[in-house]
Amino acid sequence: MTSLPGSFAQPHPGSPAGVALVRAPGPRLAEGLLTHMERRPVDVALAARQHAAYVSALRAAGWQVRTVAPDDDHPDAVFVEDALVVCGDLAVVGRSGAPERRGEAAAAEQAARDLGLRIERIKEPGTLDGGDVLQAGDTVYVGRGTRTNEEGICQLAHLLGGRRVVPVDIDGCLHLKSAMTALPDGTLIGVPEMLDTSVLPSVRVAPEPAGAHVVVLGPDHVLLSASAPRTAERLAADGLRVTAVDIGEFEALEGCVTCLSVLVR
Repeated sequence: MTSLPGSFAQPHPGSPAGVALVRAPGPRLAEGLLTHMERRPVDVALAARQHAAYVSALRAAGWQVRTVAPDDDHPDAVFVEDALVVCGDLAVVGRSGAPERRGEAAAAEQAARDLGLRIERIKEPGTLDGGDVLQAGDTVYVGRGTRTNEEGICQLAHLLGGRRVVPVDIDGCLHLKSAMTALPDGTLIGVPEMLDTSVLPSVRVAPEPAGAHVVVLGPDHVLLSASAPRTAERLAADGLRVTAVDIGEFEALEGCVTCLSVLVR
């Protein structure tokens, strides 16, 4: 784990930024689903160490980490973001477009209940993965692709009440957040050729594909993959504090830094 200096001050001990839900990788991690990549060997022991470093980065940024119950029967369960969308005091339990992943949601729902969040669910025939949901200011962008369908987007929009929900067609990637995320000031950063940019404001082009995946840890603090060093340098030059973590074993399974946690602010 490396950090590049910027303008962000470390949070004071005892004043967490919020709660981060995570779930440890299971022994069947290497069997995870692949859609747009060719399979390569995955070192499960290395993945566990990378996950531990990721969790340490969250804690160092002031987040209180809570662990979702393990789910060794579901290889992709470590990508806990897909099971849950949290907006304020509401947790929406997803219904993945990949039937093999739907069993992951139960433990994530329980973790949300333990935090006292209100629970709603996406219902059949709707499908929705949390990795397709990007909250940026007052707007919620939702990727429309293989994992999230139109009905799922409509149900989410209804549950979110007055929030502006914008469907975004995606192409050549698994989730919306595989192609686009948002910086602390709401600026979108990503890979425009994978997105229907006609429904978006301007998108800052990430120097590397992995630079499209940014987790906002604080007002001027972001987390991204060590595989995006040019993006890290540019964001640091803009005055952001950048923490980079190696998640290479998860990237081999189409995962990214956003997939590995649910941040409850």
